[in-house]
Amino acid sequence: MARPTGGGARVAVALVAAAAALLLAAALPGGAAQDLAGDRAALLALRGALDRGNILPWDLAAATPCGWRGVACAQSQAGPRVVELRLPGKQLSGTIPPGTIGNLTALRKLSFRHNAIAGEIPADVGNCGELRVLSFRNNRLTGAVPGALFSLAVLRHVDLALNRLAGGVSQEFNRLKQLDTLFLESNGFAGELPAGLYLPSLSRFNVSFNAQLTGPVPASLARMPASAFLGTALCDAPLATCTNSTPPAPPPTPSAGEKKRKLSRWAIVGIVVGAALILLLIMGLVACLRRRRAAPAGRAAGAAANVQAGTAPITVTVARTDRDAVKQSHAPPIAPAMISDGKKLVFLGSAPERPYDLETLLRASAEVLARGTLGTTYRATLDGGEPVLAVKRLREVHLSEREFQDRAAALGALHHDNLPRLRAFFYSKEEKLLVYDFVGAGSLAALLHDGGAEGRARLDFTARARIALAAARGVAFIHRGGARSSHGSIKSSNIVVTATRDGAYVSDYGVAQLAGAAELPRRDAGYHAPEVTDARAVPQSADVYSFGVVVLELLSGRAPRRALADGVDLPRWVRSVVQEEWTSEVFDAAIANEPRVEGEMLRLLQLGMDCTEHHPDRRPSMAQVEATIERIVEDASRKDDFSSTDGSRSVAA
Repeated sequence: MARPTGGGARVAVALVAAAAALLLAAALPGGAAQDLAGDRAALLALRGALDRGNILPWDLAAATPCGWRGVACAQSQAGPRVVELRLPGKQLSGTIPPGTIGNLTALRKLSFRHNAIAGEIPADVGNCGELRVLSFRNNRLTGAVPGALFSLAVLRHVDLALNRLAGGVSQEFNRLKQLDTLFLESNGFAGELPAGLYLPSLSRFNVSFNAQLTGPVPASLARMPASAFLGTALCDAPLATCTNSTPPAPPPTPSAGEKKRKLSRWAIVGIVVGAALILLLIMGLVACLRRRRAAPAGRAAGAAANVQAGTAPITVTVARTDRDAVKQSHAPPIAPAMISDGKKLVFLGSAPERPYDLETLLRASAEVLARGTLGTTYRATLDGGEPVLAVKRLREVHLSEREFQDRAAALGALHHDNLPRLRAFFYSKEEKLLVYDFVGAGSLAALLHDGGAEGRARLDFTARARIALAAARGVAFIHRGGARSSHGSIKSSNIVVTATRDGAYVSDYGVAQLAGAAELPRRDAGYHAPEVTDARAVPQSADVYSFGVVVLELLSGRAPRRALADGVDLPRWVRSVVQEEWTSEVFDAAIANEPRVEGEMLRLLQLGMDCTEHHPDRRPSMAQVEATIERIVEDASRKDDFSSTDGSRSVAA
């Protein structure tokens, strides 16, 4: 018989391991494994059931599971045992079979956060008598909380939020005397919270967004914040006082004569409102006709010849700026009809070394870089190959020509090594353009997310910290222009990484204040500060929040949009991992094994968390952010230099 290969071999190993686990469970007292071999068999059975995409990089040939990613062991009286199983965000799916988790009897910490595990919480979790931390946050679990869970006397942290669990919140939780954290939010729990619920060690509690929870909040939980009960029908402290549940008596039924009078009154109101609307419509049509007659025929023809602008946001200086960038194509950056206005390019500052005008741009070789909600961006190469420009063609500009000119001039006055230079602008009724220096290279978003793990592996921690420092310097410079000076759209696709990958430019600064709607773009939701409601009015503190998200993105390798699709934004995900004392899980695998700069990594992580504080007044200023990253880069570079020198000495020896 031919031997199975590739995926078939892995499936065969998983099936054999699962069978071994079940046989072992049947052979041992109580059906639970009592040694490391039993732990290994249980882990392999669990992997076979949940890791359908073969994501877990476990060496199946290894005699011990203690070196597998996400698995930690400790010595016990019976020898080494598995004490931690942490597999957050590993795309696990399916149901947990019996005889797997329940066989890990020495387990102290278990985390399956941010996966797609379905079915019920296994009842044999009660076999894990040493379990202190249990997290199934953000999965697809159903059913009720199993009674066996309440037998885990040393349990301190339970996080079952963002699932589909049902039933009531049991008073049996009182048996968990050491419980410090209980998160049950965003499930389907129903009924009343037990009046006798009392957990003396509890410091963090949340049942928000369980819409069918009703009745008074137990007195023991009145000290919790009101946010812990949002999206429920609960009442009493810390919420509003409960009222009499008896529904009020219905109003008396009106007589037939009263009904007639009411109908008559509403009919009159309808007639008046309808007449007013018709009058307004007529006035609008008259005004529209007058404007059309007043407009020159040439301008009308120009508008008809105009080409439609694009539809997705991007940076103005990058050939490929994010994962959804359009395929490259060639087209003129502006429509010939624009010339009919008689308008010209307005240069900001000194004239270019090689003069060009609007007509020159029309003849330029143009490459469509991407289309965005703010407009379309082109790479325009003039005759002779120089200069190469980045031309952003805006849409939805609601400013007058004078307002546009003043704001463009203010942006053009910003000269900094980490900001692409705005050289010129064009304004007519049909077209609005911004012309920048083309700084080349690629965006941070493309570098982190388009190249997969291989692309990120080429960015070590020090390179990432230097990119963060360059971007911080650019944003801090913008903020020094005054309290109202902000970037407005900081995200990884607006950070252009240099060819050497040790520096960056911050693009699209101020563009959101020139073009686009007030509505926040959905695709950028992961970067928005919680207090921002208008994309055209982003304060400096919100810039700091967005920059903090980029820092966390740099460290974790996770795209904020992907994190949001998983049901939790990137800052909250990072905090949840850190709170569970599994900080190492935050870092991208490409930089996780750089022990010489571990301290600097933790400092940058803390800075990213500080920047993404929920309350704006708790966030640092960009000047403070710049100074902090500068010290981190200096320390990391010094260690890199020492490591390099030490390595060369070893070779010489």
